[in-house]
Amino acid sequence: MMDYTFAYPDFFWGLLLIPLLMLWHFLSRKKQVAHVLSPSIKAFTKAGRLPKWQIILLMLRMFAIGMIVVALARPQTQDVSTQTKTNKGIDIVMAIDVSSSMLARDLKPNRLSALKKVAASFITNRTSDRIGLVVYAGESYTKTPITSDKALVVDVLNKINYDGVINDGTAIGMGLATAVNRLRDSKAKSKVIILLTDGVNNSGFVDPKTAAGLASSFGIKAYTIGIGSNGSAPAPVALRPDGSFVYQLSKVEIDEELLKDIAKQTGGSYYRATDNKKLEDIYKEIDKLERTEVEEIRYTKYHEKFRAFVFLAIAALLLEWILRHTLFKSAFA
Repeated sequence: MMDYTFAYPDFFWGLLLIPLLMLWHFLSRKKQVAHVLSPSIKAFTKAGRLPKWQIILLMLRMFAIGMIVVALARPQTQDVSTQTKTNKGIDIVMAIDVSSSMLARDLKPNRLSALKKVAASFITNRTSDRIGLVVYAGESYTKTPITSDKALVVDVLNKINYDGVINDGTAIGMGLATAVNRLRDSKAKSKVIILLTDGVNNSGFVDPKTAAGLASSFGIKAYTIGIGSNGSAPAPVALRPDGSFVYQLSKVEIDEELLKDIAKQTGGSYYRATDNKKLEDIYKEIDKLERTEVEEIRYTKYHEKFRAFVFLAIAALLLEWILRHTLFKSAFA
């Protein structure tokens, strides 16, 4: 009974009939007792007690009434299932600076590695959205178009390294424009660019403010992140003959005014990540700000259980009738 629910619980008031019927039975029995004159009272020493056969028959009838009341209350069990429905989600393009300065070691083990770890977690958690990747240095190109295949995006992200394939430098305008191009035809409820850089715009032929205006015209919001500690950081400045980098302390220069302007123009926000913890907190904050509305639909299937109680009531009444006309037949003669 612990797992049952009842469609009509008000019928349980009918259980009050049981004590009322028992009271009526005892009162009516007393009125039916005959007055007999006898010189001895031995025959009536047990006259005040109810015979066992009457108790058995009465209990069977009361049990049947109780089962009928429970059946009328319609006991049920439920199977509850849920289904999530996502109306248009969010399309996100992450524009990542992959210039040589992203190998600076003010974040551990370096800026690019720290970013990849945090960004991979962010991507995995965006279960209802589509995500794409754009990388830029002196120029820019698309790594993955916007897709719902998170495993693919994370795999491509983890393989991003500074490899000198594209010219070194920081073309913020180019990176932003390429990200806008990936999103301009999107039909998503919300379109977002997360643009990360550790420098100033010094390459490319697209002005960052022009790209920001283009993003705004397409209804695309840009969150900009400046990554790098305040002051100086160990950064690569030259290559050794064996291909390894020579590091030395270099001044951290981030065009924060430009990044703030891009964010403001598109309705986004600017953040500064000076260490691993702040970078992680920034992505968590963006994750909270840009959430896809997911509707949960609950389906409940009811299984009727009243039949078992009806059968118990019928069985009790049938047993009462059998006992009345067999074992206890002589008592009614």
